[in-house]
Amino acid sequence: MKTFGDRLHHAMAQFGPLCVGIDPHPGLLASWGLTDDVDGLEKFAELCVEAFDGTVALIKPQVAFFEAYGSAGIAVLERTIGVLRASGTLVLADAKRGDIGSTMDAYARAWLGDGPLASDALTVSPYLGFGSLAPALTLAEANGRGLFVLAATSNPEGAQVQRAVADGRTIAQTMVDEAAAVNAGADFGSIGVVVGATLTDAPDLSALNGPILMPGVGAQGGGPETIRDLLPEPMLRYAVPNVSREVLREGPSVSALRAKVGELQEQFAFLRG
Repeated sequence: MKTFGDRLHHAMAQFGPLCVGIDPHPGLLASWGLTDDVDGLEKFAELCVEAFDGTVALIKPQVAFFEAYGSAGIAVLERTIGVLRASGTLVLADAKRGDIGSTMDAYARAWLGDGPLASDALTVSPYLGFGSLAPALTLAEANGRGLFVLAATSNPEGAQVQRAVADGRTIAQTMVDEAAAVNAGADFGSIGVVVGATLTDAPDLSALNGPILMPGVGAQGGGPETIRDLLPEPMLRYAVPNVSREVLREGPSVSALRAKVGELQEQFAFLRG
């Protein structure tokens, strides 16, 4: 069984490093001429699948926008994940789960197990302590899945916790170091971290040996130059620029969505490796 890291590395070599979000918030539904209900949600997801499936390394549905419609919205998410994974496209569920003990174990089984929401990777919050992620780490390894650990996010409020210093390191650096320890010995590990592309400085990522999801590309101001500024040359091969609004505002035209993805893939071609 191939690890998630191996599969992601292969997909990045094939398609480029881009991660595209599926973020069906009400404003986007309206701009696409869709209704703010489950029917509009399903049509939005179907158009995204048609545009992105088999064209990008990683697709990231934002779980909250599906949860907002209740069980029917979750059913749309299940179908979206299922279609993408059945075709071989890697899916990162952006659920930002984080808890302790049996609750974290249940989250892990929901997103990294064999159920209808099973995804290739999951975003997780380590701010109950990195050790609280143990059930997700164990199941991810057993099932060939991955995790992306929130480390240095670009929202201003994040600094209150992430830049706090304990035992001589920022909390963000501690999370990176813990993820690096899990990836030790791998060329391209399955435990990634989230580092905002709009930050002015990043934690030391030199030992991570895993993917670096970098949200904030496009509409939020991040781009090739900000990533070059944040990451030293050897780390660029691990960068996974995450774009949502910059692409999705081109919808509902599938051809326009694909054209924008192609434009961004060219911009980030220097990250292939």
